[in-house]
Amino acid sequence: MSSTGTTDHEATGPRGARHERDAADRLLRAATRSGAHLIAEAASLVQGWAVLADPIAGAVYSTPAAAAADGVHAAAAPREHPHCTQRPAAGAVLVLAAAPTVPPGHACHVATTTAALLEVRGQRAAELRGEQMRLHTTLIRLLLAGHTAAVTETLGANRLTHVTVYRLSGVDLPTAHEVLWRAVRPSLAPYAGACTLIGRRDGELVVAELHRGGDDGRILRLVSRLSERQHLLAGMAGPLPLAEMPTAHSDAAAARHSATPDRRVVPADAVGASRLTPLLPTAPYARWAESVLRPLSPVHQHLLLVWLRTGSKPRAAAALGLSAGTVRARIRDLARLLGADLEDATVRAHLLLALRAPAPGSDSDSDSDSDSDSSNTRSRSGSSPPGPPGPARLESLPDGLLDTEAVRTWAVGLVGGLEPHLRIALACWLRHHARTAPAAAELHVHRTTLAGWLTQCAEHLARNLADATVRAEIHLALTATRTAPDDPAALPRRGGRTYRRL
Repeated sequence: MSSTGTTDHEATGPRGARHERDAADRLLRAATRSGAHLIAEAASLVQGWAVLADPIAGAVYSTPAAAAADGVHAAAAPREHPHCTQRPAAGAVLVLAAAPTVPPGHACHVATTTAALLEVRGQRAAELRGEQMRLHTTLIRLLLAGHTAAVTETLGANRLTHVTVYRLSGVDLPTAHEVLWRAVRPSLAPYAGACTLIGRRDGELVVAELHRGGDDGRILRLVSRLSERQHLLAGMAGPLPLAEMPTAHSDAAAARHSATPDRRVVPADAVGASRLTPLLPTAPYARWAESVLRPLSPVHQHLLLVWLRTGSKPRAAAALGLSAGTVRARIRDLARLLGADLEDATVRAHLLLALRAPAPGSDSDSDSDSDSDSSNTRSRSGSSPPGPPGPARLESLPDGLLDTEAVRTWAVGLVGGLEPHLRIALACWLRHHARTAPAAAELHVHRTTLAGWLTQCAEHLARNLADATVRAEIHLALTATRTAPDDPAALPRRGGRTYRRL
């Protein structure tokens, strides 16, 4: 009996060893080609399917493609898929599902060998990652400097005409950079009509996706998952033509200032959107805005829009890639050009309203008579104040623009129901451009008291008061619903710095 057992072992052992060596050789040859070929070879050896699942990217490689969802689910819930063989590999999870006829030992051998080869490929990629990251950062800087042709020539991608930009900020950006790099697997050779550049500059993570006018949403999904897992805030701008890369770059930064833990990725067009502007009569609104903005070039308008969206000159400077002193000087020059005090909260709200206006000529013919009347009224009322040529001024809006039933309904729905002390405190705080200390001094209350009231206001309004564009709309709503001056002297009080509910 012992001789029989020895004979069986001698008969099967060499064949099994040769079989495993052949499998390892096949996997090694596939690994020299690409990760996708390695996963495909592993699936062939186990006569089933194989998936490399990344927690951010999802299925990195999958053979067959239809098994991607099963592989990602198995990696997320391994206990629910006991028939699958799993191995950690290069920051991801290798999942193999072998055919029932394949011995478990063979499946384990294939999984272990494949995972080891993936680790080797990952280490080799890590050795080159530093140089590649620096190259990506350099290409992003060239795009921002306007050297579009040089970048597309370097990439060999003359057909890539548009760009979508993401700007991310957070605590641990180096880790986030590596995670996103591994998930995106960026290459300087265009793949499927797109090329992604990832770089760190000025304390933030910048992602520029070059494409042919429209992206498939893959990078947006990856950025969204990364933002949730790494607790980042992100702004997104585009698609815009490659020549407008600086504009997309600054718009993405402006959008990021509106991001919150509840909404971590904010598109730039969402920041520019308004619940008020669709309610305004189109023709007089567009003509007033055109008249107000006539002295400004598109570059001037973009600078002002970024400043108003970010809420401060230092933030606007960081978004535009300029120094804070340069932004302050340019805004002073634009204030003189507009003949308006841009430090006034009402002027800022009106300016943001003008910058959001639709292009003139988009109104319907049926409104032409009433629009003409309102335009004449605006011309008569706006031409008297001194200032630059033009009938319209930023200090006041034309008649019939905000005093409509639709606007009043919107304003009451937004700020209606605020208690008197909250309304007065909120209006004072907005006049001081969201600065608590001077507003508390004018109200003669402690800063902690005012901070508590502002928290109550945010809860009542269900708005993010940290967003400068939200604050501008609330200021306009308070103006539209004002029945008496929101004077700090009228703050209900009882004793020293306390107040009395009415």
